[in-house]
Amino acid sequence: MVNWQVTATTIYCDDIDDEVTVLVYGDGTIKCTGYARYGNPDRDTENLLKKKVKELNRTLDCHGPECHRLTQYRDKLFTEDGNK
Repeated sequence: MVNWQVTATTIYCDDIDDEVTVLVYGDGTIKCTGYARYGNPDRDTENLLKKKVKELNRTLDCHGPECHRLTQYRDKLFTEDGNK
């Protein structure tokens, strides 16, 4: 068990070409603001994604809670906390 309830950091997510905030809770739960916005996009966000895809000439796809960036950050936190 960790001695904190929640921690957050902002990272650049190449999968959606945007900065996102990653929240890690003491029980290991992970949330990402990018998934909240890009996981099930509304019309405006969908149009933004289409524009980015055209500009970058590549696919943009949010992987949600299974994203390697999220799990790596969580694992890093729990490893650091375990080493104290």
